[in-house]
Amino acid sequence: MAQRARSALRLWPRLASLWSVLRALTGDDAYERYRAHHAARHAGQPLMSRGEFCADAERRKWSGVNRCC
Repeated sequence: MAQRARSALRLWPRLASLWSVLRALTGDDAYERYRAHHAARHAGQPLMSRGEFCADAERRKWSGVNRCC
């Protein structure tokens, strides 16, 4: 039983790492990345809320020409 518990404890860091990679690939961690960037580069300026950030991302995504030809 103890062996099973030890192997389960070794599995959690791998699952957490996999979850982090999946969030990065899908863009689900965009707000957290924005907050880290903002804290590092724009500390004196106000931070957008999650709703404001999502609205801004949608506006940037759908405004202007988004095709090659």
